[in-house]
Amino acid sequence: MHGPLKGKALTLIPFLAALLLWAAPAQAGHPGDAFAETAPDPTDFGPELPLGASFDCIGGMAGPYPCDGVDLEGFVPLPALGSPSGNDVWGWRDVKNDREYAIVGTTVNTAFVDVTDAQNPVVVGFMPSEGIPDYVLWRDLKVDGHHAFVVSELTGSGMQVFDLHRLRGADGQPAPDVFEPDTVYDKVSNTHNIEINKRSDYAYAVGTDTCGKNGENGGLHMIDIAKPEQPEFAGCARVNEVKQDEPNNYVHDAHCVNYHGPDKDYRGHELCFGSNENTVAIYDVENKKNPKVISTTTYPQAAYTHQGQLSRNQRFFIFGDELDEQTNGQPTTTYVLDVRDLDKPPKPKPYFHESASIDHNLFIHKDLVYESNYAEGLRVLRYTNSSLSQSENQFREVGFFDVVPGVDIAEFAGTWSNFRFNKSGTVLVSTIENEANGLFILNPRANPR
Repeated sequence: MHGPLKGKALTLIPFLAALLLWAAPAQAGHPGDAFAETAPDPTDFGPELPLGASFDCIGGMAGPYPCDGVDLEGFVPLPALGSPSGNDVWGWRDVKNDREYAIVGTTVNTAFVDVTDAQNPVVVGFMPSEGIPDYVLWRDLKVDGHHAFVVSELTGSGMQVFDLHRLRGADGQPAPDVFEPDTVYDKVSNTHNIEINKRSDYAYAVGTDTCGKNGENGGLHMIDIAKPEQPEFAGCARVNEVKQDEPNNYVHDAHCVNYHGPDKDYRGHELCFGSNENTVAIYDVENKKNPKVISTTTYPQAAYTHQGQLSRNQRFFIFGDELDEQTNGQPTTTYVLDVRDLDKPPKPKPYFHESASIDHNLFIHKDLVYESNYAEGLRVLRYTNSSLSQSENQFREVGFFDVVPGVDIAEFAGTWSNFRFNKSGTVLVSTIENEANGLFILNPRANPR
């Protein structure tokens, strides 16, 4: 779901090295000189806020942050999360106690934050990393039922499984609890990202050291999590042909659903939509022992096909490309792929934002897209089925919250991801670097309940 890291992605190495220097504990808040020479230092921007800072969005500002229709309900700085650098975020609502928790990935742990009272968030615990303690920026996490599933690119990290009911009674006093996972799935060593289809109780580990094809690892690694603390390997799904200038087998991110969309040939099947570096690959994984690749679609602007989700009616796959802004010099771009015919989708249509920032993770709720766009922060976009069919003006921005004030650059700086709670409408936004950043707890007023 995040910044690409593969041995063959050689063009990224200089920048990633600068990023690691910037985020590493000994260099917290200070990018490497190579980065500083080519762009403003985003870590020099942004105020240091206290735990629980709260500002309404008035006149285009929420305190020191540019905004439009999005209030800052609360804030947790990175040091309170136990790390100099953050990454992914997800959430869990305890239906018994009606409490909401943020599950925050950092470079060294997973932090659990009670955000029920958004203006008074409480860090209640940490779960340390598994594996060899080398430095890594990437971590990813998802929830199925009352279990969290956490992966990272640390060697030997596997997949941590944590029963979130253990958070009941944790209050962060006198200090946050330190939790061990309930189990660790060890059929993978390192993993870039994880997707979960809650309707089927299957997890899909992607970007792993497994599920190779013609020497290229990282295909869909399928895991049965019907018994969460006894996960079982279910098989691999691979792109059949892996050749130069052809679709990649490596899945950077995936979106897996029980399909009910317009293509009658596949209704009732479990499908995965893979963002495979230069391609959108569509997999039929209904039969885990014999998964099939339905189609692979590339596009002229392809630089690093990153992540996406289906629209509510499953007719459109909306996704981002993490390197097209840098490689092609284009503005922030979101793509719309019409998947009425899953076997032969047309080329996706680009939507150009009025910004330069790199787009990262997006999530869809009803007719809204919540995009985490690095230096531009959270962007809330509205669409209709009619607008997505157009060649341009597919979206209308209805709100934003800028986590790096005054910076709009095509670099890996600022926000990483977001998560929306269905009941409260609260949106969590995570950030990467700097003690002045952390977990933003937001209220977009355009939220449909």
